[in-house]
Amino acid sequence: MTVRKVFGIVLAGGEGKRLMPLTEDRAKPAVPFGGQYRLIDFALSNLLNSGLRQVVVLTQYKSHSLDRHISQTWRMSALLNSYVASVPAQQRLGKRWFSGSADAILQSLNLIYDEQPDIIVVVGADHVYRMNFSHMVADHIESGADVTVAAIRQPIGLADQFGVIEVNSSDPTMISQFREKPTDAIGLPDAPHEVLASMGNYVFTASALIDAVTRDGEETNSSHDMGGDIIPGFVAAGKAGVYDLRRNEVPGSTDRDRYYWRDVGTIDSFFEAHQDLISVLPVFNLYNREWPIFSQQFNSPPAKFTRDARGSLGSVIDSIVSLGSVISGAHVERSVLGPWANVGSGADITDAILFDRVRIDAGATVHRAILDKEVVVEAGAQIGLNRKEDIARGFTVTDSGITVVGKGTRVMATES
Repeated sequence: MTVRKVFGIVLAGGEGKRLMPLTEDRAKPAVPFGGQYRLIDFALSNLLNSGLRQVVVLTQYKSHSLDRHISQTWRMSALLNSYVASVPAQQRLGKRWFSGSADAILQSLNLIYDEQPDIIVVVGADHVYRMNFSHMVADHIESGADVTVAAIRQPIGLADQFGVIEVNSSDPTMISQFREKPTDAIGLPDAPHEVLASMGNYVFTASALIDAVTRDGEETNSSHDMGGDIIPGFVAAGKAGVYDLRRNEVPGSTDRDRYYWRDVGTIDSFFEAHQDLISVLPVFNLYNREWPIFSQQFNSPPAKFTRDARGSLGSVIDSIVSLGSVISGAHVERSVLGPWANVGSGADITDAILFDRVRIDAGATVHRAILDKEVVVEAGAQIGLNRKEDIARGFTVTDSGITVVGKGTRVMATES
């Protein structure tokens, strides 16, 4: 069998407005996740674990921390021309930014021409999941389709939250219609209570992708979006296939986490995805050694749990604590602590996410909150207990009651 050359493109140029203030100072794919990771690590880990060795990351907004993370973390051997390369908007077609995900690829076609791949895998940079793309690539080649769209089964009641794929009744591997957030979705032939939701991951025959984005670039009425414009064009031509994630096999996966996929595009979904990590039997298992999630490994000491100066014991329950963190006589429960977190005597941390180098002083309370890097919560201060007070102090509070404190904020105790 002829060996096909496969090239990876990660679309990482989105602003992430719905994750503000976490994206105030960084691109959405660079947002920390799960303690020591960044969101983009999941997409890149899946590609590399699947055998891809030439991957570009197309960046645009506030990309410095993302570019730095990729250059410091994702280093590949150049001996066999292996690389993960961050590529900013190059303005090759005029002095303008990317106007959509399809336009990002159009403006970066030189990368494809340089490598001349047979197959191109295009993925987003802000989803949390595991997926073996080698299986999807093989399925795509066998099908003869120009594009194959990865899909995950979702309850039909959630159809209006996704791009929904309807399949051909005579050939359920081919897409008959691609509908964006329909309110009248049709269930699957083998499961009327489910629909196939697009995961935002695609496998293209290289020549077909080049032709499609080139034609789209000439359309003045197009939004130049992969899901909104490019895929429907292939569907209309009868050349779009679907790959049901249920057919995917990831080494080391379990029945509980095998088909996990979450779009963490909002504060609420970001918070909930962290809760998926910390249960005794996690919905998403970070401890799969056969399909690791790679990230930057800092030269940090182990996490440390001590009595406080008075000898009082602390407790850490159902939580993830990253390297370099010190917890002294405090209570931490159902929480995720990033590297070098410091929690002082008598502090109470519940249902919280702490990014790098957050400091919680003695007696402070943090509940249902996300604290960005280098936040300092002074002794006795409270976060997440009084919605009106949190809003008055300039914090973001979601409708569900999650408080978000921006990077570098110092939170003082308020007078009662």
